[in-house]
Amino acid sequence: MKLTVIGFWGGYPAANGATSAYLVEKDDFTLLIDAGSGALAKLQNYQHLMDLDAVILSHYHHDHVADIGVLQYAWLVQSYLREVKEILPIYGHTEDEEGFATLTHECTEGIPYDPSGELKVGPFLINFLQTKHPVTCYGMRISDGDSVIVYTADSSFKKEWSDFANDADLLITDCNFYADQNGAAAGHMTSKEGARIAKQANVTELILSHLPQYGDPNKLVEEAATVFNGKIRLAREGLVWEK
Repeated sequence: MKLTVIGFWGGYPAANGATSAYLVEKDDFTLLIDAGSGALAKLQNYQHLMDLDAVILSHYHHDHVADIGVLQYAWLVQSYLREVKEILPIYGHTEDEEGFATLTHECTEGIPYDPSGELKVGPFLINFLQTKHPVTCYGMRISDGDSVIVYTADSSFKKEWSDFANDADLLITDCNFYADQNGAAAGHMTSKEGARIAKQANVTELILSHLPQYGDPNKLVEEAATVFNGKIRLAREGLVWEK
């Protein structure tokens, strides 16, 4: 399984950047996790848009879904050019009916996932954990049978993360705040809180993502390293993890 970071900023993209978007690949199957602002332009540096096999969304905040609309236009234009109408499945939860309804367009189909069950998408098995966030949001545990990636999406700290992420090969955590801040009210985590999950869950590697646009991001790694002694990396565009 291979993961490429496409977008990683929280809230809004810094100049020339993108908010949450991650490309996961296995056996020629490509899955896009979230499609934040700026993601579509960045994604084309790594993947032809028509080579996407599926998209899955954690929730419907703009910094995670802003580029869904233009992705739908891209598929529509390309289908006309190719003279073949192809349909891209976009998986989302239905607890936001208005948000879910936007996933179906001429060349895309919104497909509901059941967060209480296990979802199979191509070679991936995906389980869900509801996060602690102002709107309904689901973190994901993605397995290809050989390795496991856990993505917290947007969440403040909750003890259930430790079991959900247990023994994961890679943990991607919300890291919107520095250690001396309090992200709980906004539904986000600090560097040390993400590291605490990594330590308790015995994960192999931690990637800090959903980053703030202010301060020195390298400080986030330094803070996390006081809690978790495994491998820690800052998310950046084009960062690749593979196992």
